[in-house]
Amino acid sequence: MAEDDIDDVDKAILHALQEDARNMSSGDIAERTGTSDSTVRKRIQRLESDGMIKGYSADVDYQASGYPLRMLLFCTASIPERGDLIPDILDIDGVISVQELVTGERNLLVTVVGETDGDITPVAQELLEMGLTVADEVLVRSHETKPFGEFDSP
Repeated sequence: MAEDDIDDVDKAILHALQEDARNMSSGDIAERTGTSDSTVRKRIQRLESDGMIKGYSADVDYQASGYPLRMLLFCTASIPERGDLIPDILDIDGVISVQELVTGERNLLVTVVGETDGDITPVAQELLEMGLTVADEVLVRSHETKPFGEFDSP
């Protein structure tokens, strides 16, 4: 789906689902967008099948759930390999996300959670064994997100 194919209704649907997909019914979204419930359901199905909506997940507070450490590991991998390494990195216990960075020497950002330093250190070791260089480590105090404002209906 090209960006041109996303109209204001699609944007409003995406914004509503980002706000609270668990509790936002298609009827609630229809009311916001001035469309029918069935239109919203069809649009959501199309957005899912076109890959615009990749899935639904819980926003977990790792600290409250017993994993108070969140570490960002800035890594360097060879450019031809970096994308191919992502699935293997995600398989490492404690890794919750990997971002491929396209500028700078540090080209992978790996986010790890754990209870203690002893949970984080083995992740860094596994990354080194995969041939990555861990260029920097940053301990994160908090991580907050919000829905993308451009999806909010005008």
